[in-house]
Order: sequence, then structure tokens, then C-alpha cells
Amino acid sequence: MNSRTPITNTVIECILSRSAAKYYDPAATLSDDQIRELVRIGTSAPTSFHLQNWRFIAVRTPEAKARLSPIAWNQPAITDAAVTFIVCGQLADSSVIPERLAPLVEAGVMPAEMVREWEIPARDLYKEYPQRQRDEAVRTGTFGAAAMIYAARSMGLGSTPMIGFDADAVHREFGLTEDEVPVMLLTVGAERPGNWAQKPRRPVAEVLDLV
Repeated sequence: MNSRTPITNTVIECILSRSAAKYYDPAATLSDDQIRELVRIGTSAPTSFHLQNWRFIAVRTPEAKARLSPIAWNQPAITDAAVTFIVCGQLADSSVIPERLAPLVEAGVMPAEMVREWEIPARDLYKEYPQRQRDEAVRTGTFGAAAMIYAARSMGLGSTPMIGFDADAVHREFGLTEDEVPVMLLTVGAERPGNWAQKPRRPVAEVLDLV
């Protein structure tokens, strides 16, 4: 293959054709099963030490949208999109690792004695470092949201990751726990005409160093 020949397949085309949706069809809805499927795919994303430290709140009813809209700057996508996910990352907590790894042990993927080999370095990495705990929560939520963005595109849906919201108000209004960080909002729904194609990106030569 010529080094200048782009690699293409369905997944890559999905990624390259995605753009943030501004306009949604307010009459279109998603079923609860479709919402669950998006989250199932999102939770296939990687997490540190298999912590799976995330939670997703699917804001889909008119009543819930009315609660979210004023604390998300009244952005039209909140009410027009079929669903807005409040993507929550949970502070990294090494004490949950045995529970999270138990299904791997039961399935024969991981030997039981390896659990401690994961738990101890995770404890050393996070326990006394609040900033690392929070950084991991944000990373985890972002990985999950990214998987959902591309899954939505593959289903013919638009999506928009959003940071325009009052984090403290979202925390209170939707009952997030003390260890949860509202990482972003992610609107998903059927698009209506007027959305832009993917915007041009900076050249690879400007952002890549080969060493």
C-alpha cells in the first residue's frame, strides 16, 4: 500500500464523517432499548484497572429536560434532542477493584491471584492523590462518551458533547453522589437539515512528532 493511500473501512468512515450536531428533530425519539444499547457500547471503552468508574443519566422526558435546560444555559439541543446523557465519572477508588475484577476471574480470563497485583498499584496510584482520582473520573467519562458518539453516528444519529452547564447545579438537581463528577452532557437524536459537515482539522504535521 502506498504510504499516501488513506486507510478506509466502515468504522473509519463513521469517525471521519461525524460532526457535532446543532439541529435536532424535536419530534424524533429513542426507545429505552436504544438508549440502553448506546450505554452498553459506551461501557465497552477502556478504564484504568477495569474500574468502570462511570454512570450515565439519560434525560429524555419533557419534565427531566425542563429541569436540565435552565442549568445548561437553555441550549436548544437539550430540549430538541431525543436524549441528553449526563456523563458522570466516579473518583478512582482502588477498593472496588476486587468486585470489578470478579467477573473476569469467574470467566477464567484472569487468575484470582492477579487481583491483588492490580489492586495494590492502583491503591498506590490513587489513594493519597485526590487530583489523580478526579483526573481518572474525567478520563473515564470521556472515553465512554466518545464510544457513544461514534455508536450514535453508526446508527444514523447526531450527537453533541457539551460543557456548557452549571456543574454544581447539575450535581444537585440530578442527585449525583459526592464521588461523582459531571464530565459532560451528550445530546443524541435524529438530525434535521442545516448541520455542518465535519470541520477541517489542523494538518497532521502540526500535531504529530515522530521520534
